[in-house]
Amino acid sequence: MLNALGLLKERRFLPLFVTQFLGAFNDNLFKTSLVLFATYHIYNSAETEQNFNAIATALGILPFVLLSALSGQLADSHDKARIIRIVKTAEIAIMLLGAGGMMLALYDMTQIGLGLMLGAVLCLGVHSTFFGPIKYAILPQHLHEDEVLGGTGLVEAGTYIAILLGTVLAGILAVQHAAIAVLIVAMIGWAVSFQIPTAPREGPPLKIDYNPFTASWRLISGTMHIRRLFLAICAISFFWTMGAVLIIIFPPLAKNVLTADKHVSTLMIALFSIGVAVGSVLINALLKGHTSARYGPAAVLVMGAFVVAFSLLCRGWPAAPAGTLYDLVDFIQIPRAILVMLVLMGIAVSGGMFVVPLYAFLTTTVTKDQTARTVAANNVVNAGAMVTGAVVVQGLSFSGVTPENMLLVVAVMSPIAAWLAKKLHLACD
Repeated sequence: MLNALGLLKERRFLPLFVTQFLGAFNDNLFKTSLVLFATYHIYNSAETEQNFNAIATALGILPFVLLSALSGQLADSHDKARIIRIVKTAEIAIMLLGAGGMMLALYDMTQIGLGLMLGAVLCLGVHSTFFGPIKYAILPQHLHEDEVLGGTGLVEAGTYIAILLGTVLAGILAVQHAAIAVLIVAMIGWAVSFQIPTAPREGPPLKIDYNPFTASWRLISGTMHIRRLFLAICAISFFWTMGAVLIIIFPPLAKNVLTADKHVSTLMIALFSIGVAVGSVLINALLKGHTSARYGPAAVLVMGAFVVAFSLLCRGWPAAPAGTLYDLVDFIQIPRAILVMLVLMGIAVSGGMFVVPLYAFLTTTVTKDQTARTVAANNVVNAGAMVTGAVVVQGLSFSGVTPENMLLVVAVMSPIAAWLAKKLHLACD
């Protein structure tokens, strides 16, 4: 792991790491500000809040379904560093749109403001669709083979530390200050992106298919026939189905079940982000740089057990007095609160340990001229899985299923993910 951390001193990795870090920070600062603003200042119904979160999540996912195939083809046929700079330029325009929506929502033009902010969420989905394959696919071009797992782990850890900081800042900043912050961070990320070394196309020229449906079908069919890729993508997809359910139900659960204010919600999301970062680093240390799914089955089963524990802790929770929410000090004084936070950390650490080696499989299994398309194929399947998770939440919500019972749906999925990880381990190790 010390060798992996040493990559942070080298130009072949540091500018990419910083660019990715700032992008994840900015994306999460904006989206968390939007969700907290809608949950705590606009809507007063748990069902409405959950539906809004589901809509926002779906808008962020939709571009992955439609555009991942194109993004993978472009990344494998052009200089990846140049595409990153184009994407970072677009981020500035997206944040101008989002910041404008924030200001309008703040000054009594709520519906127009929310519309613009949701439009920015859709555009950020497009932004992530084109940047996502590159942040993994560029690593084998700039790093040695025995550094790819370490680099992947650092990117994942950095992403979740960025999510942590973006979440914390979103809970602290007023909406108008968040609008200014996202613009400043976008411009800094754009400037840093010019320091990323070139990563030109490798292999023969690629004819690009611009039809999103035929391109996606060819991309997936051209990838999933490789057994280890099929198993890795399926396992990652099950993980993100579970993740989609957690993402959608968590803010309403924190407000309406745990009866906690947005600062408590921010703390919990921050702890979750720290946990994934710890898991990302820990699994690289355990595997000593070797790409393996050895610990995957145990990690995801432990994650499922922690989810069950979280569901049980939410039941019979002592609600705050009517018309009030627990602030941070009052929440921590509740006997079960520390245990809740430790369980959330457990979910996150085990989740990080499960998913990081699977991403490394995607970039080390194929030749360097196919890595972006492989990651893009994974993104298409993952997006479909997350949409499935969002639909499941909506269906269960309309059926009257409570958030604490929806957590059990996540737990039930973990043995399937463990089985896939076990198959991958037996096939490849």
